[in-house]
Amino acid sequence: MPKATLNGVVLAESDNTQIIEGNHYFPPDSVKKEYFKDSDSAYTCSWKGPCTFYNATVAGKNIKDVAWSYDEVITDRAKPIEKWVAFYKNKVEVK
Repeated sequence: MPKATLNGVVLAESDNTQIIEGNHYFPPDSVKKEYFKDSDSAYTCSWKGPCTFYNATVAGKNIKDVAWSYDEVITDRAKPIEKWVAFYKNKVEVK
């Protein structure tokens, strides 16, 4: 079952992830939201739409932009991952 961990803490875990562009997108209900706060970073994908980034706090340490989601996708192609959360592999272990 795919899971995303940061310093040994599980941030998300699900056997129902979707892989898009090499990234596991986790369903919203599998993400432990208590570790996250919205980031002020911004990006818009040409086929997914505006992106929301998340910072994480684990064991008293704040890590900027560890995850992202597309809350309102702009194409039907991206609809399956709307509101799903993906993690940066260089900040979070995903396996």
